[in-house]
Amino acid sequence: MDWKEISGNWVLLPQKPIGIIHFLGGAFVATAPHITYRLLLENTAEKGFVVIATPFVNTLDHTAIAQQVLLNFERVLVRLEDRGLLGKGYLPIYGIGHSMGCKLHLLIGSLFPVERAGNILISFNNYAARDAIPLVEQLNTNFQFNSNFAVEFTPSPLETTKLVQEQYNVRRNLLIKFTNDTIDQSAALTELLQKRFPGMVTAQTLPGNHLTPLGQDVKWQPGKEFNPLDAIGQWFKQEMYRDLHQLKRTILFWLNPLSPL
Repeated sequence: MDWKEISGNWVLLPQKPIGIIHFLGGAFVATAPHITYRLLLENTAEKGFVVIATPFVNTLDHTAIAQQVLLNFERVLVRLEDRGLLGKGYLPIYGIGHSMGCKLHLLIGSLFPVERAGNILISFNNYAARDAIPLVEQLNTNFQFNSNFAVEFTPSPLETTKLVQEQYNVRRNLLIKFTNDTIDQSAALTELLQKRFPGMVTAQTLPGNHLTPLGQDVKWQPGKEFNPLDAIGQWFKQEMYRDLHQLKRTILFWLNPLSPL
């Protein structure tokens, strides 16, 4: 199964799809999701899900980014349907977001009339611009000096929370946080969504850190004779992938509890 670039998206197409994933990555690794999240996404496609990973460049206008990535996603859906690559039956659509990608899925589900079978939100955070991007604070000082203009994301963290609280329409959600993720803000979002959709929201804490979804394949080639260095290399690889494998299993079980992992 090879990645295909279609209408500004990176796409994986299994032969007999059982569902569709719209994936949005973190702020500074989202420009090439087919590379930065390759292992996670390819594993999901191997289980029968069409993966549509939409790249984006981070700006302060998160509403505009959400609108554009949704437009790109819908364009590729039309092309795949026109080519008959999605089959004839109904395929549920799920959103998966990591870090900033979570906020974009929340905005999509709050501002636009989309139909989603559910969203998986990994390592959600909703920081103000000055906290999320240190450079912006420096820019902000200059703006205040020149025109008393404050730099902030659109919508702001408070506005985002209010939008989700009042308008978010995706009922089924899985929120995943990691034990060593110091910038995760999933707890407050979990409480908000559980009040909005009682019984429909699951929260899980997994081993790992904020970068666990970015786990990449390390090619370790043992020598002709297995030696202590090879043993260290194999151990390192196993430790590196253990958290990512747990994440994969958690996602796939939530998407399809009856499917063998």
